[in-house]
Amino acid sequence: MKYDVIVIGSGPGGYVAAIRASQLGMKAAVVERDAVGGVCLNWGCIPTKALLKSAQVYNYCANASHYGVEIAGDVKPDFAKIVARSRTVADTMSKGVQFLLKKNNIDVLAGHGRILGKGRVSVDGTEYEAGHIVIATGARPREMPFMPIDGKRIISSREALALAELPQSMVVVGSGAIGSEFAYLYATLGVKVTIVEYMPQIMPLEDEEVAKTMERAFRKLRATVMTSTTVKAVRTTDVGCEVDVEGKKGLETLTADMVLSAVGIQANIENLGLEEAGVAVERGKIVVDEFYRTNVEGIYAIGDVIPTPALAHVASAEALCCVDAIAGQNPLPVDYSTIPSCVFTSPEVASVGMTEKQAADAGIEYKVGRFPFTASGKATAAGDREGFVKLIFDADEKLIGAHLVGANVTEVLSEPALAKRLGLKAHAMISAIHAHPTMYEGVAEAAEAAVGKAVHL
Repeated sequence: MKYDVIVIGSGPGGYVAAIRASQLGMKAAVVERDAVGGVCLNWGCIPTKALLKSAQVYNYCANASHYGVEIAGDVKPDFAKIVARSRTVADTMSKGVQFLLKKNNIDVLAGHGRILGKGRVSVDGTEYEAGHIVIATGARPREMPFMPIDGKRIISSREALALAELPQSMVVVGSGAIGSEFAYLYATLGVKVTIVEYMPQIMPLEDEEVAKTMERAFRKLRATVMTSTTVKAVRTTDVGCEVDVEGKKGLETLTADMVLSAVGIQANIENLGLEEAGVAVERGKIVVDEFYRTNVEGIYAIGDVIPTPALAHVASAEALCCVDAIAGQNPLPVDYSTIPSCVFTSPEVASVGMTEKQAADAGIEYKVGRFPFTASGKATAAGDREGFVKLIFDADEKLIGAHLVGANVTEVLSEPALAKRLGLKAHAMISAIHAHPTMYEGVAEAAEAAVGKAVHL
């Protein structure tokens, strides 16, 4: 059978590419060797957020007396039911993607896809033709030689999503979004968590002030945070794991029931026929241009297999741009300076644009405006006063960065993300009337503080 577009992979990049192709009048198919929806829907973003919601509910119940609510008896997490709920949520979303693909008349070709050459794809031995082939095979957890994942004692994020029972203790290696979210989850549920981070701050990609706030938040959960610390070796024993680390105290050995490796991801580009097809690869990533064309005509790549931020929403944006270009729609290239980033810990972390350090290192003249949630009526009423909004403007008062930490700030980020995309200045953000009482009032307050027009504080 011949298609206009065959997409290999059905994650947030792949299924979006296929649907856009169909919407533009092209006959499209997706190849998927596992569950439709990819890692994000099945073993990543979605089930993780379901687990984190359960942890949040548990925390509210455990602290209900602060809100004038008395709960009789002990509040205990039922981890088996928490995991079961997350799997139900993931299955529901995967079925939703299946429905969308069917609704848009997209064929799902079950099996492993391999490029045989220009315009030819094999799926478990069955050959198909396509005018355009889009590679969207995503990534998997990176495995380090000194920390071999066995799925039992030394685990990746996939195993961490569906443990049979809660361990007593866990060492989390890496404090990016994945490591931080699981550290929060397990610490909230009572596990003794130690976070080991190679860089000088946790959440290394975030603004320094945000990282310091989150380090305090983890310590409140009785988690141990070790920064500027290198993991030398991880060994399994009959009762758990031993982790040799070198940090501020020199060499020491940590012990725990489990070790979670959260040290990044590795692109799924093996056994796709890339070498035979002549597709260029550098440092484990497929080389593409601004419209995701590889060096081989008719072959494209999007998402985690290319050297752009490995985020679901980035893959979706790249999918739309890629397919629009295929269809001759003349799209604008994706603006990577306006990519929002979210970490769903408690408090949440959300950011877009430059950090203060990046602005300083670039020699940009800038102004900073901050609004602490301790001054927010909504945050005070909700009992979530931790955190702040931090906005960074250039000399012309144009927004160049936003960094938020606090309750529900991943939802608040939309305004500064749009302001950054549109090149808005502080006065535009201030003049927009913000509903009261809300958390997102903090955006206007921070903008006012940056330009010396604050009236509420």
